[in-house]
Amino acid sequence: QVQVVESGGGLVQAGGSLRLSCAASGSIFSLNAMRWYRQAPGKRRDLVASMVSGGTTYYPDSVKGRFTISRDATKDTAYLQMNNLKPEDTAVYYCSVVRGVTTYWGQGTQVTVSS
Repeated sequence: QVQVVESGGGLVQAGGSLRLSCAASGSIFSLNAMRWYRQAPGKRRDLVASMVSGGTTYYPDSVKGRFTISRDATKDTAYLQMNNLKPEDTAVYYCSVVRGVTTYWGQGTQVTVSS
């Protein structure tokens, strides 16, 4: 079993920055991927950043150049650096950790960007 806990959300003005953290604990050996998603009210949960075990990253066009995913393997923690935030980035941000064929989710952290 893997436990996932996100932190770092909050209220920020447009153009500002936030860094989210995702701490994984438990049976964390052989993690295949760590990903960040977001879900705004009434909308689906969308992928915003992904890092697989080899270090390859992926970002959708909506955040490319503004968001950066990184991982500190010594702390089993992933980060999402978000720069130049826009009001449309407002959402609950979720971290997911993939081990084998199982995906584990955190409880989410709210990010609100004011205009």
